[in-house]
Amino acid sequence: MVDENPSVSRETTTDGPRPLEPAEPVTYDDTPIAAAAARASQVLTPGGAGQLPRPPHTRILTVANQKGGVGKTTTAVNLAAGLALRGLGVLVIDLDPQGNASTALGIDHRAEGINSVYEMLLDEVPLRDAIQNSPNHDRLYCVPATLDLAGAEIELVSLVARENRLRNALQEETLNEYGIDYVFIDCPPSLGLLTVNAMVAAREVLIPIQCEYYALEGVGQLLRNIELVQAHLNPALHVSTVVLTMYDGRTKLADQVAEEVRRHFGEKVLSTIIPRSVKVSEAPGFGMTIIEYDPGSRGSMSYLDAARELAVRAVS
Repeated sequence: MVDENPSVSRETTTDGPRPLEPAEPVTYDDTPIAAAAARASQVLTPGGAGQLPRPPHTRILTVANQKGGVGKTTTAVNLAAGLALRGLGVLVIDLDPQGNASTALGIDHRAEGINSVYEMLLDEVPLRDAIQNSPNHDRLYCVPATLDLAGAEIELVSLVARENRLRNALQEETLNEYGIDYVFIDCPPSLGLLTVNAMVAAREVLIPIQCEYYALEGVGQLLRNIELVQAHLNPALHVSTVVLTMYDGRTKLADQVAEEVRRHFGEKVLSTIIPRSVKVSEAPGFGMTIIEYDPGSRGSMSYLDAARELAVRAVS
């Protein structure tokens, strides 16, 4: 015989079946998916992520590491998005001819006739005409890179003050007009003339270091180049921030690399560590940073924490 009301449990007694109270509905408030959804809702709610303090002056940071695949571009665009989400004006300058930072910020850098960092370096257009607003956030801007930039190093060789082209292009009045608090310069994975331009234009260097075996290989050469730029072109340049990226907590090696980096760089290393995440790698394919693509994910929350730490250090 089929029970007429299957939602009500019954138990058998000496007097026959007796209805029990309906079972409590199952809730999923404490599941990982629900927790991620709650975090995403908080992040994307206006003011939900919290307002960050503005720096006393525009901070210009060169994001550099001659080793490829360490999360350099990913770190630049996601820190920029994290700061913009929390009320700060941020400009990303894409100095890599591959244009990955432009892609992640939703800028179509392959469009016909687009003004890019290439034209800006050659004095063909001013900064104001090269800036584009990212569709992901109204306070996030980008100067995109095109394939023309691949030949820029050769063309810059014969120009006067070739190492100062980017610094001269970053007009202070334009940065103030757009309300820019942070400028991130995403460098190519090399130590050529484009990277030198980035170091001359900035006061700070931010180094992403991958938590893997070859992480520190090449950083020594980068530091020597920074010292050369300090000595001859930009005395104010210094390494202000180191970010540990692609951390895999399942391996002892990741902890060993993190410990070695902290021993060498000390307080310059952010306490926030960026975990290895498939979602972070997927996001640029959709023209987004991880903060728009999956705001409740571990990668998103880590970059938001890193952005907060970067901003708070500037005023502490």
